[in-house]
Amino acid sequence: MPLGARSQDRSLPAPDGRLIARDLVMRYGPASDGTLPALGGVSLTIEPGESVAVMGPSGSGKTTLLHVLAGILGPTSGQVLWNDRDVARLSDADRTLLRRQDFGFVFQQGMLLPELPAVENVALPLLLDGVRRSEATNRARALFEPLGLAGLERRRPGELSGGQAQRVAIARALVGRPGVVFADEPTGALDQTTSAEVMRHLTGLTSHSGASLVVVTHDQNVARWCSRLVRMRDGLIDTTEVQA
Repeated sequence: MPLGARSQDRSLPAPDGRLIARDLVMRYGPASDGTLPALGGVSLTIEPGESVAVMGPSGSGKTTLLHVLAGILGPTSGQVLWNDRDVARLSDADRTLLRRQDFGFVFQQGMLLPELPAVENVALPLLLDGVRRSEATNRARALFEPLGLAGLERRRPGELSGGQAQRVAIARALVGRPGVVFADEPTGALDQTTSAEVMRHLTGLTSHSGASLVVVTHDQNVARWCSRLVRMRDGLIDTTEVQA
């Protein structure tokens, strides 16, 4: 189905491992106020293991799309299908569980807890999910060497460089073995050299784990690390699939 096309059958389930958006509309106010919706009927399929960069000018809807796909926001109408479930119809508690168990997140500022050492920041999603501390920290430690962080496990975020902190955030996003990783401007606070290093690790490790990756970015150099580019304008996808 072409990007942006209307789905003819809303009842079809999404096969395992595919993230499917159908006719997503998102309004932050009443339709009667005359403003354009943040999302105006977006349809998009993200295949298992695919990396997708979402670009567009400020206000184009790219961050709203990421938040709706990830279940952070519920759409005004439309569907987000993941493993035969409509994310938008889940209860708040079930969406929280979904985000913790099936999805991983990397944000622009890392969002690490300053009082915890790096290894505990990485292990935190597992600890919140009831995994034993010893197992959680062992799984967290296993990600430090592949990310070039060996020896930094006990450092707190304030003792890390910006690039190191983002790689810790990547480890935290991956430690639960998610099906999809969402990254919102993951290199926005970094210089070009560090940005490239972070994207190399992010795309490499998600690909190795089999997870899909959705990256919102304003930087064409970041988008080039992904296998597909989606451009947005005025709440709509304004191009078909383009290689980044």
